[in-house]
Amino acid sequence: MLHSLHIRDFVIVDQVDLYFEQGFTVFSGETGAGKSILIDALALALGGRAETHSIREGADKTDISAIFNCPETLRDWLQEQEMDDNELVLRRVLDRSGKSRAFINGVPANLAQLRTLGQHLVDIHGQHAHQSLLKNSAQREMLDAHANNTNLLQTLSQQWKQWQNDIRQYRQSQENAAQQNLERERLEWQLQEIAKLQLGKNEWETVSTEHNRLAHASSLLEGASQTLSALDGEEQSLLSELNGATQRIAQLLKNDPALQGIYDALESARIACAEAASDLNSYLDKVDLDPLRLAELETRMRNIFDTAHKFRIEPEQLYDLQQELDANLAHFNKISNLEALEKSIAQNKSAYMETAQMLSKARKKTAATLGKEVTQAMQTLAMEGGTFEIQLQQSDPGPHGLEQVEFNVAGHAGTTPRPLAKVASGGELARISLALSVMANKAGRVPTLIFDEVDTGIGGAVAEVVGKLLRELGGRHQVLCVTHLPQVAACAQQHFQVQKSQKNKTTHSEIVLLDEQERINEVARMLGGVKITETTRDHAREMLNIQA
Repeated sequence: MLHSLHIRDFVIVDQVDLYFEQGFTVFSGETGAGKSILIDALALALGGRAETHSIREGADKTDISAIFNCPETLRDWLQEQEMDDNELVLRRVLDRSGKSRAFINGVPANLAQLRTLGQHLVDIHGQHAHQSLLKNSAQREMLDAHANNTNLLQTLSQQWKQWQNDIRQYRQSQENAAQQNLERERLEWQLQEIAKLQLGKNEWETVSTEHNRLAHASSLLEGASQTLSALDGEEQSLLSELNGATQRIAQLLKNDPALQGIYDALESARIACAEAASDLNSYLDKVDLDPLRLAELETRMRNIFDTAHKFRIEPEQLYDLQQELDANLAHFNKISNLEALEKSIAQNKSAYMETAQMLSKARKKTAATLGKEVTQAMQTLAMEGGTFEIQLQQSDPGPHGLEQVEFNVAGHAGTTPRPLAKVASGGELARISLALSVMANKAGRVPTLIFDEVDTGIGGAVAEVVGKLLRELGGRHQVLCVTHLPQVAACAQQHFQVQKSQKNKTTHSEIVLLDEQERINEVARMLGGVKITETTRDHAREMLNIQA
């Protein structure tokens, strides 16, 4: 649930810190006081679109933080991100330059992460949300959400894309058969040219190194032999000189320990000289003059170089080109193989149809249940005798399944249900939308539900029923509602008032939590307008006592 909301310099709000409880909470206030600003601020913290005009006049930036108790559904995600999972602190900062920064538990985040978390934390029903119900796509989405069809829809969408992709490739292969044959021949020729070489990985580097050594074998042998003779030859050599010097200093060292450093240096030089001589002997044993091998290497290098020249690349790039051409030919053969494509199309269609039929079955079951629940709710919302039905009309296969979803309603007894867009008045549509919202969220796992003046177009006894519905929903979720109806406000367990005032010719909005007496006055204002009488207070007190 939403624990608290902290707003700094947002629209006409200077600073406000709000703390919420579980259950049903309302916000009320005069028109234009800024009731919906709260919802806009929360939406921003949840990754909504940011506009610089939302920064309060005279301020450099707006800063909004929303603190939630962490639901179980998000603990694994937070642990994967190495974030504390005791609570969730979502913060959004927007400055005058348009730069937006986001944080999750103090760690910099991106808007996509905020939106991902928001889907698990809050469901916002805007004051014009009922208008979207006129669209079949919105009706389908609401039915699927109520049926928890998310996983089925994701699988179906992937299967649809794979099926359609195979169909496109099949048609392209049919239309471009001649061109594809030419392309296949080109790839096959290129591969044959390179395959003649039977190249190994990194072969050019290996061959070049060996060729360079054999090409300079004579000079290598001569130079190494001369150096070995100087180090350890039969005549006077460096190693014999070092041996003599080391022995002489060793004798002198017996009489003067100060010569120890010199002795150590000479001994080190003698050992190094002996090791170098030994290594040169080994090197000379391996280096030989092999003109036949040298000729073989020169031929091999020439063939590799000539082939690389044909493809206008460096010799060392030939092996990678061969791997690339091989992969391209395999892919090309796959997409141009009509028989294989036909088989893939059939397999993907079969998989799609199996999932689509499972989706249809789930929709049919949920449509019947939700239709009955909304019909029952309509009886208490001044639509006695009315009925609500969800019709599934078979359609061609598509990314959303095998049917279109259409909400049909009959506002009165004895009338035939017809499409919602054609028969529902504005008030009826608002009431049906509210009933759907309440019913659809009974099984929902989102802990916090927000309703922004969804009670527009109703009043009287119906408004009281709406308030009771929202209070009932508050028993399963945290419910926040912006309302102008006293009947709805009286049903709340927590009541905030949004007040507008003028300071230094600037409009400011304040939000205060009402105590018992203040709440009586606010409900009385909502009942009687600007002038509050003792009669309206008594009426307000009575309404609140009934709901207590």
